[in-house]
This record gives sequence, structure tokens and C-alpha cells, in this order.
Amino acid sequence: MRRKARAIAAASAFTLLAAGLSVAKNYEAAGRKWWTHVQFLASDRLQGRAPGSSGFDLAADYVAGQFQRTGLRPGGIENYFQPVKLTQLTLDESNSSIELVQSGKTTNVKLGDDAILGVNPSASNEVEAPLAFVGYGLKIPEANWNDLASPALKGAVAVYLRGGPSNISGNLRSHYSSTGERWKAMKAAGAIGMIALLNPKEMEMSWQRIAAGRLTPRMVLADPALQETAGEEFSAAWNPDRSQTLFNGAQHNFAEVLADANEGKPLPHFTLPARLSAKTSFKTEPVLSKNVVGIRWGTDPKLSHEFVVLSAHLDHLGEAPITKQGDRIYNGAMDNASGIASLIEIAAELRHKKVQTKRSLIFLAVTAEEKGELGSKYYASHPSVEGRYVADINMDMYLPLFPLKYLEVQGLNESTLGDDIRAVCQAAKVEVQPDQEPNRNLFIRSDQYSFVKRGVPALAFKFGYLSGSPQEKISKDWLSQRYHNVTDDLNQPVDAAAAARFDDILTTLAIRVADAAEPPAWQTDSFFRRFLK
Repeated sequence: MRRKARAIAAASAFTLLAAGLSVAKNYEAAGRKWWTHVQFLASDRLQGRAPGSSGFDLAADYVAGQFQRTGLRPGGIENYFQPVKLTQLTLDESNSSIELVQSGKTTNVKLGDDAILGVNPSASNEVEAPLAFVGYGLKIPEANWNDLASPALKGAVAVYLRGGPSNISGNLRSHYSSTGERWKAMKAAGAIGMIALLNPKEMEMSWQRIAAGRLTPRMVLADPALQETAGEEFSAAWNPDRSQTLFNGAQHNFAEVLADANEGKPLPHFTLPARLSAKTSFKTEPVLSKNVVGIRWGTDPKLSHEFVVLSAHLDHLGEAPITKQGDRIYNGAMDNASGIASLIEIAAELRHKKVQTKRSLIFLAVTAEEKGELGSKYYASHPSVEGRYVADINMDMYLPLFPLKYLEVQGLNESTLGDDIRAVCQAAKVEVQPDQEPNRNLFIRSDQYSFVKRGVPALAFKFGYLSGSPQEKISKDWLSQRYHNVTDDLNQPVDAAAAARFDDILTTLAIRVADAAEPPAWQTDSFFRRFLK
């Protein structure tokens, strides 16, 4: 009876806490405060917040100032800042080329129109190699799936179709589809490089928009131990409208491969008749960027060195080197000034309500997410605050484009954090949805995954909707028209009051997790339990 009474008391306390944070709150006014941060961070003055740029440094200074104003203590190496050393790689396209050689005939591949060259520190200036199509290019031991057993890949460039077999669960497939895991398997099979083919059915943006950003510099962490593509001598992505060029004379054509993929059939594996001849010219230079770290220390003597992280990425894409539009600045209002604004407002709300939690809360604004989650990867590997990290609550492009009635939660069923967000949303009368599009691999495509790979349970979020609803159309139109485009600026319809309501839910979630008797735990059947140290 006593245990039941304590459980009822705890539930009642949580209900009162949730009510105290939300009842009678003026979400319109709170939304206007949230929007002021977006307005600054997504202004032209910050020039798209590219890591290492003066615009990014202005943004980092702004966030540090807001952290101080909301009472967060400095958690960096240098006050609120954790320096992050990066290497920038800039492709010299005029001195680079791709050719396909078959039966003595050479076909020139037009960079930008036909294909896009990738660069990394291991890229060779010149590559001559055979080509092999390897289906999805995945090796997934847990599913007895191996695309790399044949044909032989030693010394070859592996050609693969992005995506994965529909009969393998989303998170399992997503993990092995990540760049690092895919290349690790390819390298072990003897490949020297990769060519990614795009399935038009799965593309989030047009080839023209993808190609427009091809000269934007890439970045890697300067520490070689944290570079996931070591040894990759060549990489490229191919325009799906031109991909048949790779299959000319082969036993299967590209249309057949796409048809098999779209019907859920196994993909064939075969050697391609053409050989690759490529030159990759690029320059490298060091770049110094920074994460911004603030701490709200917990009050419990035993639990205060356990940390619940609230994270969002501060960077965006900078300025477009090539554009047919007058506007060259990728302002990144929703991606991800919105998440940083929420990070600030959650900290402000905790101070305003004078909330004390048992565990400590770390507010983390990371750099270089758009370059491959580099800032969060560095922090997860070299945390500037020592202690036990028990949860990450990540906010990245959650898209407050309409009222918040449904909240899509990535990672919902992987850990006990799913129970927490369900309880919070039930109290707020918001319906929780699992990931509606697992084939987009969203759970491994933002900063929460850097913590997941260190064994830390995590969640990420999107405003949800019902299939076929106007809200679905709004979200999908935004992805096709504004995602990674100069039109993700301050001149777009946004529901600021809904963003404030989202902030309220995440504030309550953070408090609940920080005050729980036990830290979050992976579910026994979760794929991600393997990362526990």
C-alpha cells in the first residue's frame, strides 16, 4: 500500500508540475519571445552561420550571452565555449573530372549535371578502378544481410542505391546506412571508394538543388581518430536521371534496379562494364569553431553529476557559392535557429519558475551538424563537463508550421524516455506519434545520434500530422521547397505560439527526467543497447 501511495503521490506531483508550467500561460507572448531569437540568428547579418565564419561566432556569442542571462553556469573549456578543431576541404571542380571508360570509348561525366564529387582527407588525386553494383551496399549481421559478398570489391569502387531492404527494421537499417558504418563495411570488403545512386521516390529535394550546393566546403574533425571515412579514395553521388550511364552494357539497367527497390524486391549484384577514371583536386585548411555549453546544476548530492542534455545545432550552410537567385544566404530559420531559440527559452523558463532539479541540466549548442554532426560527435567524445550522461533531448528543425496537436518522436520506443514523453504529452493533451517516415533515417541524422553511439538514451522531435491532412502537405511542401534552401528565412509562415507550447512540453520533460528516481534506460529489445559501455 505504501508503494502504491508513493506512486500516486509521484503522479500527482508530476500533474501539478505540468500544470504549473502550462496553465494560463500566454503562448502568444511566449512565442513572440522565441521568435526574437530566431530573428537574430536567422538574420542576413549572420551570413548563414557556417562553422568558423564571423557570422557563426556572432551567433555563438549571442547564445553564450543568453545562457548567462538565464542563469546557466559556464560549461566550456573557455567560459561557455568548447573549441572544436575542424579541417575544411574545398573542391577545385575546374581541375577535377570523372570519366567512364568502356570498350575503348571514354564518356565524360559532367560535374554538377551528371554527378557530384565528394572530398575527404583520404581522397586520391587520381583513381583508376573497376565498378561493381552492390545493391544497397549494406552489411547487417543481425539480419543476415550482406550486399558485399559479391562481386569482388578488392580495388573497386562500389556503386549502391541509397535506402535499404524494407523487411529490415528502420533503426537497424538506419544505423548500418550511416556513412561511417557503410564505409567501414565497404573498406573491409576491399573497396577503395563509393558511388551513391539516388532513388527519386526517396529524394527530399531535387537534383538541381542538391547540385547547387556541391561547391560548399566540406568539413571533418581535425582529430584523425574521429574521421569516419579514413581510407576512402573516391566518393560521388549520381543524378538519377543520368545513372543509366553507369549501367550501359550491363546485365541489368537502372530502371530495373529502381523497379525492384520500389516493389520491395531483392536487388541484383553484378560487375559494371565501365571502368572509372577520376581526378579529385581540393584544398584543405584548418578551421576553429566552438560548441556553446551552459549548466544548470542539480541539487541532489548524489545525482547532480548525472547530466540530462538539451541540445540543438547552431550552425547552418553559410552562403551559396552558386545560385540563380539574388539571395545567396542560407539563413536557416527553421534549421536550426528554431531549436536554438527553444534551448534559450527553456533555460529562461526554468529560471523564471525557479525550478530546481536533482540531476544537472546541460544546455548544448553545437557546431557543424550540417557537416556530419561534428560538434556533437566531438562533445560526446570529449565532454567539457565530466560526469555521467543519462539522456539527450535534441531539437533540430522540429517545424512549428501549424498548431501542435501531434508530436512525432524519433526514438520513441527505444528507451524509457518514450514513457516520459508520452506522460508529458498526455498531460498537455498532445498526441504522440512514432517516426512516420523511418526510411528517411532521421534518428541517425542529427546530433542525438552522437550521444546514442555513446550509450545515452535520446529523443528527437517533429511536429506531427495525420496522413492526408493539410498539415502533411504543409510539412512536405516545406521540405521540397525550403529545406536547405535560401527560402528557409524569416519570410515564411511560422506558428510561434505552437513553438512556445513545444518549449513548454520539453521543459516539463527535462524536469521529469532530471528528477526521476532512476535514469532513463534502453528497452531490452532496443538495437541501441549495444552501445552501452
